[in-house]
Amino acid sequence: MPGYIAADPELHWLPDPAVLAPLALVVFIYVRRFIQARREAGGRGAGIGQAAAFAGAMLALLAALISPIDSLGEDYLFSAHMLQHVLLGDIAPVLFLLSLSRVIMRPVTRRLQGVERALGPLASPWTGLVVWLGIMYVWHIPALYDAAVEHPVLHLLEHVSFFTAGVALWWPLVQPVPMRHRLTGLQPIAYIASAKAGLAALGLVLTWSQTVVYPYYEGTPRVWDLSPIDDQNVGGVIMMVEQSLTLVIALVVLFMGALARSEAEERRRERLEERAEAL
Repeated sequence: MPGYIAADPELHWLPDPAVLAPLALVVFIYVRRFIQARREAGGRGAGIGQAAAFAGAMLALLAALISPIDSLGEDYLFSAHMLQHVLLGDIAPVLFLLSLSRVIMRPVTRRLQGVERALGPLASPWTGLVVWLGIMYVWHIPALYDAAVEHPVLHLLEHVSFFTAGVALWWPLVQPVPMRHRLTGLQPIAYIASAKAGLAALGLVLTWSQTVVYPYYEGTPRVWDLSPIDDQNVGGVIMMVEQSLTLVIALVVLFMGALARSEAEERRRERLEERAEAL
C-alpha cells in the first residue's frame, strides 16, 4: 500500500515570494509605525514587549509557511499539518495582537471604531468565539481538509481564514483598540475556556480515534514509523496540548491583570480616604 512505504522525508524550506512579500510588507509597516509611536509617546506603548511579540508572531508565521513544517504537512504527516494550523490559527494571531497597543493603533482607531458601529450587535466578543470555532471545525471536515491540502488556492484560503479567526478570537481579550461591548467580571474566563474546551474536544476525538478520518494521509509515504492512525493521534495530541497550554497561560494573565486592577483600585480608595481625613 502506498501509504505504508517507508521513506525518509524530503525536508526543504519554501522561500515563496508570494508568501514572503506580504510578510515583508507587514514588517515594513509595523516597524515604521513602531518608530513613529516611540517618538509620539516616548516609548510608552511601543517598547520591548511589543517588539518581542511582533518578532514572535513573524517567526510563528515563517515556521508555519516556509519551514519544513509546510512540506511535511502537505506531503507526509497529518500531525505536521496540525502543527501548522496551531501556529497560524492561535499562536501567531495572539502574538501579533500583543505587539499592538493603543498608541501604535492610533492612526486607524477611528476607522476601526466606525467598522464596529456599523457591525452593530455583531461586534461582540462572543461573535469572535463563534467565528473561531466555526472556521476551525469547518476546515476540519474531512472532505474540505483533504481538498485544501491538494489545491493551493484553497490551501491559501484556509491559512488566511485560520489567522483571521485567531485575530477575531483574541481581539476581545487583548483589545489593542478598546471595544464598545467588552467582557466584564468573570466573562473573560468563560470566554477563553469555552474556546479552548470547544476545540480541545476535536483534539480529543483525533487522539483516541482508531479510524483514519482524513483519507489523504492514507496515501502519503509513511515516515518515522508512523502509521496513519498513529500520525492522526499525534495530531490530536498537538491540538489538545496547545489548547490546554494557551488556556492556562491566558487564565494566569487574566488573574494577574485582575489582581493588579484590584490593587490599583485599593490604592486609589486609600488616597481618597486620606484626602478626606486631611480636610
